Amino acid sequence: MLRFLPWKYIVRKAAGRFGVMDPTSWLARVRRFSQPSEVQEPIELLRAGIVFHARGLVNTKAIQHNLDWVWPYWVERQFNPGDPSFVPRAFSFSHINLTHRNWTAVGLPDVPLYPIVDPRGLVTPLHDGWSLDFWLTGEGGNQLLPSKLCDEFVSQEMSQEDSLGVHTVAAYGDQTLESTVGMVVNDDQPTLNINIRASDVGNATLTVAIRPYNPEGIQFIDTISQTENASVWQVNRRTDVCFDRTPDGANVSKYIDGDVIHQSRDAQSPQSVRCDAGMATAAMHYDFRGETSLEINIPLGHQLDVVKPTVKPDLTTTWPAARARAARVSIPAQRMQALTDGAIDTLLMLSADDIVPGPYTYRRFWFRDACLMMNSLLSLGLVNRCRRALESFPAKQTRKGYFQSQEGEWDSNGQVLWIANRFEELTGETLSDRFTSAAGKAVSWIDNKRVHEPGAAHDGLLPPGFSAEHLGTNDYYYWDNFWAVAGLHAATQMFGRRDNVALASKSNKLADELMGAIERSIASVPENKSLGGIPASPYRRIDAGAIGSLVADYPLQLTEGGDDRVIRTIDQLMQRSWYRGGFFQDMIHSGINAYLTLDIAQTLLRAGDPRFRNLIETVAELASPTGQWPEAIHPQTLGGCMGDGQHGWAAAEWIMMVRNCFIREEGDRLIVGSGLFEEWLEANGELTFGPTLTPWGAVSIRILTTIAGVESARPVVTIDGQWRGKPPRIDVAVPGYVKQTNVDPAHAFALQRSGNPQEINASERAVVPFVAR
Repeated sequence: MLRFLPWKYIVRKAAGRFGVMDPTSWLARVRRFSQPSEVQEPIELLRAGIVFHARGLVNTKAIQHNLDWVWPYWVERQFNPGDPSFVPRAFSFSHINLTHRNWTAVGLPDVPLYPIVDPRGLVTPLHDGWSLDFWLTGEGGNQLLPSKLCDEFVSQEMSQEDSLGVHTVAAYGDQTLESTVGMVVNDDQPTLNINIRASDVGNATLTVAIRPYNPEGIQFIDTISQTENASVWQVNRRTDVCFDRTPDGANVSKYIDGDVIHQSRDAQSPQSVRCDAGMATAAMHYDFRGETSLEINIPLGHQLDVVKPTVKPDLTTTWPAARARAARVSIPAQRMQALTDGAIDTLLMLSADDIVPGPYTYRRFWFRDACLMMNSLLSLGLVNRCRRALESFPAKQTRKGYFQSQEGEWDSNGQVLWIANRFEELTGETLSDRFTSAAGKAVSWIDNKRVHEPGAAHDGLLPPGFSAEHLGTNDYYYWDNFWAVAGLHAATQMFGRRDNVALASKSNKLADELMGAIERSIASVPENKSLGGIPASPYRRIDAGAIGSLVADYPLQLTEGGDDRVIRTIDQLMQRSWYRGGFFQDMIHSGINAYLTLDIAQTLLRAGDPRFRNLIETVAELASPTGQWPEAIHPQTLGGCMGDGQHGWAAAEWIMMVRNCFIREEGDRLIVGSGLFEEWLEANGELTFGPTLTPWGAVSIRILTTIAGVESARPVVTIDGQWRGKPPRIDVAVPGYVKQTNVDPAHAFALQRSGNPQEINASERAVVPFVAR
C-alpha cells in the first residue's frame, strides 16, 4: 500500500503549507553528491545517530542554562571560552562531546560489562548510565572539584597487576583526592569496586556525588533514595551504591532546586528525591581531619539481564590467568611495553562476548572491526575467542549470502572469508561444515553483486555503498573490492582443504576476474586525479579517502611490498592529510586517526621504508595517560573527537604493529626483527614476542641483548618454532645489523653490524634458552 500512496506529493504539499523546504527535493539534491546506491544510509547508523543527537538535544536544554552546576570534564572544557576545546553553540542544534571523547573501561576478561572512567575520575557504572563524582571541601570552604582542574593538577594511569583498574589523582594546594576503580566478584556477581583516599591539612569533607550525566552528556536520574541500610543508596530504584560506612550527612536535590552542590548541609535533609526532569542529584558527606579512605561497591549482576550475553559469563577467570593465555611480549621501553600490555587487556575485555570495537559508543557489532580485531587476537594465540566468534557468523548471514551487520557495507563478505581462512591457516584447525556452507553462499553473493556496465570505470566492481564511513559518501570503493578479492582467494584455499574442486575453481576464477576489473578501473583514472596513486574510487581524486585503497598492501598483501602505486598514494596522503606526524582523516572523523596511521606504518615497514618508525612513535605519543586511543584525536586538545574513547580497532592495530616488528609473514617466508628499534637492542635485557601463530606453526622470538659473563656480547636471536611441517625460509633483518637469510631456526644467532653471521655453538646457546610462558 505504501508504494501506491503518493507520499512525495503529500510531503511536498505539507512542506509548502508550513513554509519549509520540500524534504524530498532536498534529499534528492544531497544524494547527488554520491553515486546512486540501493542503500543510501545504513538504517543501523541512522538509528544510532538519532539516539546520539537526541542526547545532544537534551544536553542543549540542560547544560548551557545551568553552567553553575558541576559538569563532567568535557563540558567544563568545551563550554569554557578560554580553553582550546571551546566550541561555539550558536547554530548547533545539539551539544555533544567533540573534544574529549576519552574514557577507560574496567572489567573482567570474560564478563561483557564495561564501566568507564573519564579523565578526571568520573565513574559511570552502567552502560550509558549515570555517574559518580568525588569532591573535597576544605575548612575554609575551598573545594577540589576534579572536572574543573587543569591537566597539570590531575594524573591518571592504568593498573595492570592482579586486576585491571584506573587510578586517578587530583591534587591542588594542600588537598589531594585519589580514586582506584576496578571490577571484582562479590557474592557471585560482578561488582564495581571504588576505593577513595582524601587528604587535607585541616578539617575537611569528602563528598560522593551521584550525577545525572556521563561522558556523552545527560543521562536521567528520576529517583535517588537511602535504603533501610543507611550505608546503601539506590538509584532509579534498581542499582545499589553501597558504602563501607554510613555518611556523616547527605543532601539531595531536584532540577528545579539546582545542583546539590549548592544545597546547604542539613542533618534533617530528606533522604530521598524524585525529579520529573530526570535530573536528580545527591551528595553523601564524610567528615575527616588529615586523611580518610572510603570503599564503594556497586553490584552489577542485574546488568547481565540487560546485556543478554550470548556466551555465559565466566566470573572465575582472573586477569593474570587471561593474560597468561596470550603471547608474551617484552620490550625494553617502558612506554611501549605499557601500551602493548594495555592493548592486550582491551582486546581481552572487548571479546568477552560478541567482539565489539568499544566499551561505550561502539558497543555494537560490526564485521569489519570484529575481523580486524580477531586478526590481532590470533597473533596473540587467543584461538578460543576467535573460534567462538567465527562459528557465530553464519547466523548473521542473510539467505542470499550477505554477512550483514550494517546494510550497504560491501566489505564484510570479503573480511569474513579472509579471517576464516586465516584462522584455519594459522591454527591448523578446520571450521565446521556450517561455516563451509556459509562460505559458498558468500562467494555467490559477491558474484551476483558485481555491477556489469561495459565501458564504465566501475564495470565488474561491487556496487556503490556506504562502506567504512571514513571513506566518504556512497561510491564504488576499491576498499570493498580489494577485500572481496582477498576473501575469494581465502575461499579458494578453504575449499581446497576440503577437496571441493568445483567451489575452489569458482572462487579462484571470480577472484581473478574481480582483480582484473580493479586493475582496469584504476588504469582508467586520469593521471591528474590519481597522481600515480590509487584514489578511493574511480570517480574520486586523491583525497583522505584514498587511505582505504592501501588495504591492498596491508593487511591483504595483494600487492608486492613497496608497490609504486601504493607508495605514491602514501606520499600524497602525507602531503595532503597529515598533522602532528599522523594521518588526519578529514572525512567525518576530522581528527588524527591512530589505527589508520599504523596501517600506513605497516605498509612502510613492508616496503623497508624507515619512516614507519616515526609513525609508531607518533601513535605512542597520542595515547591517553591510561594507554588508550579514541577513534580520532582532536588536533588541538589531543582528546577524542570521534567514536569511542577506547577503540578496539586501534588496540588491535597496535598489537599487529608490535608483532610485525618482531616477526611478519611475507609470501612463503618469515621475516624476523625488521621493525625493532636499534636502541632496544642496546638496552640490557631481552626482547620477546611469542608464541605467535603463523601458517607454519606457533613461533616465539627472543633476542637477548646481554649474556651473563660475556663482555661486548652481541644481541642473540633465538627462534623457537612449533612447526607443523618443514619450517619456512626465515630471514633475520634487524635494522642496523647485517641481514641473515635462510636462517636455521634450530640454532641461535648473534647479530653483528658488519661481517658474516656467526652461528653460536651449543655451549654458548645454553646461556640463552627460550623460556615459554
